[in-house]
Amino acid sequence: MNYRHAFHAGNFADVVKHLIIVRIVEYLKRKDAAFRMLDTHAGIGLYDLEGDEAGRTGEWVDGIGRLMERGLSGPAAELAAPYLNAVRAQNPDGGLRFYPGSPLIARHLLRQQDRLFALELHPEDAEKLRENFAGDIQVRATHLDGWAAMGTHLPPKEKRGLVLIDPPFEEKGEFARMVAGLVKAHQRWPGGIYAFWYPVKDPHEIAEFIDALQRTGIPKILRIELNVRPFATPLRLHGTGMIVVNPPYALEAEMKVLLPELAGLLAEDGKGRVRMEWVAGE
Repeated sequence: MNYRHAFHAGNFADVVKHLIIVRIVEYLKRKDAAFRMLDTHAGIGLYDLEGDEAGRTGEWVDGIGRLMERGLSGPAAELAAPYLNAVRAQNPDGGLRFYPGSPLIARHLLRQQDRLFALELHPEDAEKLRENFAGDIQVRATHLDGWAAMGTHLPPKEKRGLVLIDPPFEEKGEFARMVAGLVKAHQRWPGGIYAFWYPVKDPHEIAEFIDALQRTGIPKILRIELNVRPFATPLRLHGTGMIVVNPPYALEAEMKVLLPELAGLLAEDGKGRVRMEWVAGE
C-alpha cells in the first residue's frame, strides 16, 4: 500500500487523524508554557485538491469535502471548529481548493512561543515543504529521516509537546518500525505525547501490532479507530487508526463526542464503526 500524502489529501483518514492532532494541540495550549510539535513524515504541507495526485483519486470528496458541506452538530461542531478554521485559512476566497497537511494545520494553531519541526525524507517533497514555510521563524522544515529523528530530536528543550508519526506505508515493516521507534523515543522522553497513524486494512497485522505495543510495557496507550466500510477480500483501506501514547486527559471524552458523528458522516453506508480502547493503562 502506498499512502503518500498527495494522493490521499483530505480523505476520511486525514479528517480523523487531523481532528485528533488538533484536539491534542488545543489541550497543550491550555498552559502558557511553550511546546514543540515534531512531525516526522510531514509531506509537502499543502495540497491542491484539483492537482494531478489528489485529482486522480478524488478521495477528498468523501472526506473533507463531505465535512465542509454537511458539518457537524452541537458539541462536535465546537470541537471540530479549530480544524475547519485551519482548512478555511488556506482557502480565503471560499470553496475548497487547497488542503493543509498536518504541519500547516499545526502551524495555524501555534502561539508565538510554540515551535514546529517538520521532517520529510522524500527530497522533492522536502523542498516543497521548505518552500511552504520559507521565512517562518517558528518552523524548521528539514530533509531528514523521521525515524532517525525520534532519537536525535528528543526530548525537545521545551519539555512539552507532541510527536506525530504518519509514515506512508510504502514498505513492509512499518508497524514494526513504529513499535521500535516508540520504544527508542519513550526511553529518551517518557513524558511526551506520541500519535501514530496507521491504515486499518489487515486485521491480523493490526492485532500483531497491538500485541507488540502491549509487550513494550509502556503505559497510557489509547487506540482510536474508525472504519468507513466493512472488511473485504482482497484487502483494501477500510478504516483509519491512531495510537496515542500519554493522551491528554480530555482526549478520550472528546473523541466520544466526535467519533459517532464522524462515523455517520464519513462511512459509505452512514454506519461507520468506531473502536476506542486502552491498549495499556496507567
